[in-house]
Amino acid sequence: QVQLVESGGGLVQAGGSLRLSCAASGRTFSSYAMGWFRQAPGKEREFVAAISWGGIIYSADSVKGRFTISRDNAKNTVYLQMNSLKPEDTAVYYCAASLQGGGSRGKYDYWGQGTQVTVSS
Repeated sequence: QVQLVESGGGLVQAGGSLRLSCAASGRTFSSYAMGWFRQAPGKEREFVAAISWGGIIYSADSVKGRFTISRDNAKNTVYLQMNSLKPEDTAVYYCAASLQGGGSRGKYDYWGQGTQVTVSS
């Protein structure tokens, strides 16, 4: 069982930055691939970025060059550094854990409660 708690969301102006954090419980955090997904009102939850247990990174085209995912296994924490934010990045951002990894939502077994990110124009 893995429990995930996100933090770091908030309101920011377009062009600004935020860093999301996701703290995980459990001793096997380093065995899991970790991902970030987001869901805007009226839209499907979509993949943002993922990092494997070995540090391999996958990112959605919409965030490449702006968002960076990283992990600190000693702290059981995964981060999402978001730069050059745009109004279309506004969404609830979810952290998720998977033994398989990748960008498919169905491969993730554990989910956090989400944190709201709002980007004003």
